[in-house]
Amino acid sequence: MGFLVALMRFIDGLNQTIGKTVAWLAVIMVITQFSVVVLRYVFGFGSIMMQESVVYMHSFLFMIGAGYTLLHNGHVRVDVFYREASIHKKAVIDIFGVVFLLLPVCILIADSSWKYVYQSWSIMEGSVETSGIQALFILKSVILVFCFLLALQGIGLALRSFLILKGVVVPEEEHELHEVP
Repeated sequence: MGFLVALMRFIDGLNQTIGKTVAWLAVIMVITQFSVVVLRYVFGFGSIMMQESVVYMHSFLFMIGAGYTLLHNGHVRVDVFYREASIHKKAVIDIFGVVFLLLPVCILIADSSWKYVYQSWSIMEGSVETSGIQALFILKSVILVFCFLLALQGIGLALRSFLILKGVVVPEEEHELHEVP
């Protein structure tokens, strides 16, 4: 069980680090968008590359940060049953949700987008705008990163739930787990 605890903590730590890192894109995105507006309406200068960079940052923030959001229960959920459930029932619901909903959807998205991303890389696809960002293939690759990080965090959630059911870890607060001595 020690390996499962270590694996769960590794997955949580990975998505925690990634989430805190990509969160800075929100600040950079706001500054960039503000700069685009000021440059255009005050100085009469427009930059397609700057405008497209806002789209890239927005995509990176939400797609790469999805695992972090799952780690912190930030996703929208219909919690008719979940809200009032005991810790053990929540663990069962989480395992069911990961195994029968989250992982199949992540696999479906990854499988259906693999060819799309591959084709983009094969031609090193860029912006349709001449002065745009010529790295659309990187933006499309974020779909696969999204699937991987979200599925990985789903596995971490399933491990946490399994360990709670086995009595190996006890949740003391929202996301703090302590091993049972």
